[in-house]
Amino acid sequence: MNYKKIAKISIIILLFFISLLIATPYLFKGKIKELVLKSVNENVNAKVAFNDVNLSFFSSFPQVSFELEDFSVINIAPFENDTLTFVKVLALDMPIKELFKSNGEAISITGISIDEAYLSLKSNKDGIVNYDIMKASENEDSTEKAMVFDIKNYEIKNSTIKYVDDVTNMIIEIKDFNHSGSGDFSAEQSKLDTKSSANLSFKYDGVTYFENSELVLDALIAMDLKTNTYSFLENEATINGLPLTFDGKIILYDTEQQIDINFKTPTSSFKNFLAVMPKEYSSKLDEVKTEGDFTVNGYFKGTNNDLRIPGFEINIASNNASFKYPDLPKGVNDITIKTLIKNETGLIKDTYVNIDALNFRIDQDVFKSSANIVNLTTNPVVNAVLKGTINLANISKTYPIKMEQQLSGILKMDVTTSFDMEAVEKSNYARIKNNGNVTLTDFIYNSSDFINPFNIAKASVNFTPQQIMLNQFNATTGKTDISATGTLQDVIGFVVSKKDLKGNFALTSNVFSVNDFMSDDKISVENSTKSKSPIKVPSFLDCTITADAKTVIYDNLQLKNMKGKMIIKDEKVTLEDVNSSLFGGIITVNGNVSTKEATPTFSMDLGMNTFDILESFNGMDLLKSLAPIANIIQGKMNSTIKLSGNLSEEFTPDLKSVSGNVVAQLLSQNIDPKNSPLLNTLASQLNFIDINKLNLQDIKTHLSFENGKVNVKPFTLKYNDIDITIGGSHGFDKSMDYEVTFNVPGKYLGNEVTSLLTKMSKEDISKVKVPVTANITGNFAKPIVKTDYKKTVTNLTSQLIDYNKLKDKGSSILNNLIKVPTQQKDTTAAITTSPKVDVTKPKEAVDNLVKNKLNSLLSGKKKQKDTLN
Repeated sequence: MNYKKIAKISIIILLFFISLLIATPYLFKGKIKELVLKSVNENVNAKVAFNDVNLSFFSSFPQVSFELEDFSVINIAPFENDTLTFVKVLALDMPIKELFKSNGEAISITGISIDEAYLSLKSNKDGIVNYDIMKASENEDSTEKAMVFDIKNYEIKNSTIKYVDDVTNMIIEIKDFNHSGSGDFSAEQSKLDTKSSANLSFKYDGVTYFENSELVLDALIAMDLKTNTYSFLENEATINGLPLTFDGKIILYDTEQQIDINFKTPTSSFKNFLAVMPKEYSSKLDEVKTEGDFTVNGYFKGTNNDLRIPGFEINIASNNASFKYPDLPKGVNDITIKTLIKNETGLIKDTYVNIDALNFRIDQDVFKSSANIVNLTTNPVVNAVLKGTINLANISKTYPIKMEQQLSGILKMDVTTSFDMEAVEKSNYARIKNNGNVTLTDFIYNSSDFINPFNIAKASVNFTPQQIMLNQFNATTGKTDISATGTLQDVIGFVVSKKDLKGNFALTSNVFSVNDFMSDDKISVENSTKSKSPIKVPSFLDCTITADAKTVIYDNLQLKNMKGKMIIKDEKVTLEDVNSSLFGGIITVNGNVSTKEATPTFSMDLGMNTFDILESFNGMDLLKSLAPIANIIQGKMNSTIKLSGNLSEEFTPDLKSVSGNVVAQLLSQNIDPKNSPLLNTLASQLNFIDINKLNLQDIKTHLSFENGKVNVKPFTLKYNDIDITIGGSHGFDKSMDYEVTFNVPGKYLGNEVTSLLTKMSKEDISKVKVPVTANITGNFAKPIVKTDYKKTVTNLTSQLIDYNKLKDKGSSILNNLIKVPTQQKDTTAAITTSPKVDVTKPKEAVDNLVKNKLNSLLSGKKKQKDTLN
């Protein structure tokens, strides 16, 4: 026998079959794709798409598997263009023989695998659902189908299912859903073995009942497809680690389901209760020492349809239990829990909760509570009793909870409350009944919200049906001490219905440092300075505070004896008639600060009475920017300032954004110009003025500012018998553009001018005043001053010489100065356009002409600008 030949033939045959297995998918790929499209189009009213079909013999041999990639179903009206489902990979398994069926024969699908699916189920306000997409069969007896499903096993991996019901305002979301099952769906009676895991979230009417609760279910289900009955045989589930076993059955009908299921905890260990806690705290339950029991049991029984739910009962109980974690110093003892959740009618609105007892003890501190809630889905009515003592420091000593900050303090309460949610939402206080008191002593709160720990020495609150009284509140943080009393409203609305917390308070303080309430975000190690983020006014506050503080520290300012009213509402603080001692005077503030937008804003009216000028301008950057030269003035001032703009991260005005106006009155006669480059430069070019002798008494100035620029309305001050007019503008960057006009008597303009004036009468001399203009640019540190002083003196000297010549020569020069008309009609015209002269008296005519001309040229009228360095 030629073994080599036999081996060679065998290898050839094997290679042929392998080649056939590899090639066959490509041969049948078109056929399978056509069958899928035909099956979909025959059965659904939706837009179906997928990228490609991959056919393989190897992934599920001896079955053949074909995969649809990026499979999607898009709704048509009334949910047009909504994605009903998207599947990353949808794989269908079938026997190999199915590939060789002739056209018209249905292909049998025996397995389904779904990976990374997203299923979005919706029911709109009209009760129409987006998943009702199956076409009605035109011929119910027709058996001609592209595919038939003879499922033996199926699998869903890493998927998400979301159900939104707009009618009942219910949202169910299942994430990380993994489910597999195996059984024979072709037999009338069989068993389905399933394994499931998922994270469940459930929200009903705006209230979240579960959020990412971990569910695990292993169930063996007996299926009777003839009667549509599914019975649970061997079943075990865990809900957030709480084990449950259950049995019963579900019968499916066309429009409803009959449910009869019982469940219970398989053991009564108190570890069952701890297992319900978040996983990070229940990972070492085997090491926790527990005593007593914890049980959960109940049932769901009845009809489930569009109008009713099955009646149900859930009992949660524990008696005289305790637990202690091995790594923590204290345990919790005398734990009693007795809770019933029940619905007897099948109407959701009739569900009620009775908490007959929720009690525990830590050391000698005992806490007891009870409550009942009815009308859960319509208008919940709550009755509750809270009584006992809790040492807050013991929370982290008994339970391994992760806390951002360590708590301490003693909380004592003895409170009864009764209310319904509609009364809370509508502030119907007649239906809200509270009685009792709560006290908190030696409380310490330490977090990034405060630079220093916040210490409450004592807070005492009394509850009455009408309101809540804050009888005592004493607290400190950093340099700050606070004492307060007042009233609170809508506390229950604030706690359970997200309503604003309303109140009226009287606050007193010896020292109130705003810096203590700036959050400490980061610390610079290099220079040990703290970077502060701005205060955020809480959006939930709606209160009025009448304050009286002996010292308020804000940035580098210290305000004394501050009194006034603060109204806090809508993330805004409004100040009314707040007054304080500052810089040797009194300041009054009206305005507001808002933190509602990303950038805080402010708008203020400030009244400043008898302020020390030098101290205030050195202490406030804003004033320093408005009038940089004011630091040379010694004395007092009155001022009103209106301004608005943005606040910086340090909660101080952002000067680039500030706009407003100022009216200021100086109550001073003294200046100290030695540190002013501007005044020194000006004095060096004008030898007729001594800056030290300027008279500033009762000067009023008007300023307006916007976009970093300050405009000064022209104002006049006195230097002996010289009037000085100042006007112009400067920038917050200290740049300048000013014009100063000195109305100077001739006697100050040098010896030559003085000697010429001696030839004039005293009356004429008093009328000779010359405007000298100074243009000031540059900046306050390096000013540039240009004046027309030299040219003004030259022009005046020339005019005075002409005047004296005219007087000496009399009428002989008259005709050179003015042409006297010879015709009467022209004389009238000439007189209307020229100074009036009496031609019959030449000397008097010359005097009058020169006087008028001098008056027009020198009596303070502004000259044409000239510049001389």
